[in-house]
Amino acid sequence: MRHLAGLLVGLVVTAAVLGGGGWAVQQTFGGAAAAPPEDQKLWIALGAMAAVGLVVGLVTAGRISPVATFIPSMVLLAWTVVYALDVNRALSLIPSEPSVDQIIRDAGLGVRTMLTTGVFALLGVALFIPVLMPSRWARRHDDEDEDYETEQEGGYY
Repeated sequence: MRHLAGLLVGLVVTAAVLGGGGWAVQQTFGGAAAAPPEDQKLWIALGAMAAVGLVVGLVTAGRISPVATFIPSMVLLAWTVVYALDVNRALSLIPSEPSVDQIIRDAGLGVRTMLTTGVFALLGVALFIPVLMPSRWARRHDDEDEDYETEQEGGYY
């Protein structure tokens, strides 16, 4: 059951990094060359970045199933490998058609920025490290769960 919850959390983290992180990067850095962002938009984008960072940090450091970090790490690393092998194919996965909502297009432009600058590779490796820890796969031992015999002091078996 723990790993099923980890799968669901991993999907949420993946969506947060791709959607929220992409939108925040686009709002902060994407239009900065043309015109500086408005003060309110900048604060909202920085808050979104902080929220995505908090979610990634909690999943990485928390005691949840390692599947929660495995799913987003594989998505980010696989997309980076596709980008390294075939740039056009990797960039074609980003939604950019005019029929798509503007927020999703903004998130797509931010995803493009993170993919081409190597941020996805960095995040993918950072999210993969907890998967390698054997203690993350083991079940926690609760004091209430342990069935043990009580010993009398000085007693032998």
